[in-house]
Amino acid sequence: MQDDPLSDVLRLVSAHSVVSGGLAAGGAWAIAFPAVGTINFFGILRGSCWLIHEGEAPQRIGAGDIFLRSAHRKLVLCSDPGATPVDLYTVVTNKANGISQLGDGDDFFMLGGKVALDAVSGKLLLDALPATLHIRAGTPHAAGMQWLLRQIVQEQATALPGTAAASAQLVHLLFIQILRAHVADAGPGAASWLRAASDRRLAPVLSMLHAEPGRGWQLAELADAAGMSRASFAAHFKAVAGVAPLAYLAQWRMRLAERALRSEAVTIAVLAQRLGYSSESAFSNAFKRLIGVAPKHYRNAQSGV
Repeated sequence: MQDDPLSDVLRLVSAHSVVSGGLAAGGAWAIAFPAVGTINFFGILRGSCWLIHEGEAPQRIGAGDIFLRSAHRKLVLCSDPGATPVDLYTVVTNKANGISQLGDGDDFFMLGGKVALDAVSGKLLLDALPATLHIRAGTPHAAGMQWLLRQIVQEQATALPGTAAASAQLVHLLFIQILRAHVADAGPGAASWLRAASDRRLAPVLSMLHAEPGRGWQLAELADAAGMSRASFAAHFKAVAGVAPLAYLAQWRMRLAERALRSEAVTIAVLAQRLGYSSESAFSNAFKRLIGVAPKHYRNAQSGV
């Protein structure tokens, strides 16, 4: 099966999901999450609480809800907005079997996950996401996510051989489902590659570009793949993706080039040919224009030379 654009990007940014743990709470309680530089998310399996995201009004979340954050802002979960928060790291110090306890009782329970990204290329995914995502129980996507959450809890409880690997696979699937729900429900909004990858007319085009980034694509054949005229296609692509079709291709080539320069011993001349440039100098000029430095200097900087 041919890879799709979202899968390509997740692989490019080295997205790696892990279970961060569960929280059981009851009575009067509040927990403060620090600002983070990556993506984390959690699902409520039992009870409800207030969610106070820095700079936003408190909102009520409950069983069946999924919440994701990708911004560098603090977060508080609490039974009462007036409760004094306990720092997350203090709470998890006494974690037992992956579950932290807070307050008196366990009428509230949630499970959390986080996504590690490549320090350089991860910005591609972070920039395509809003600061927060809230998927409410009762929406078409929530039931499947709740099933995944229950499966993760079961894996964590049984501790069978392969539990760590199975849990990581399940939580990564949960993350992908969150992304799918977001693009399905977002509607018109900020232009991004993520919107384009979910657009029924543009997704096949992105798949073609990703499958053969070194090919000399022409606007006319891309428009034909989308079933649109060239003018309509160009306008629609820019409105949804935020850039023109061939500009998107140039940017994707540079993302691939960055990865190759960091992780492969390939020569710049071979890389230029692989990505569809007529010469090493043409590639170097394009790379410097879009990335800001020459390929050789980029490679040396990444390797600490």
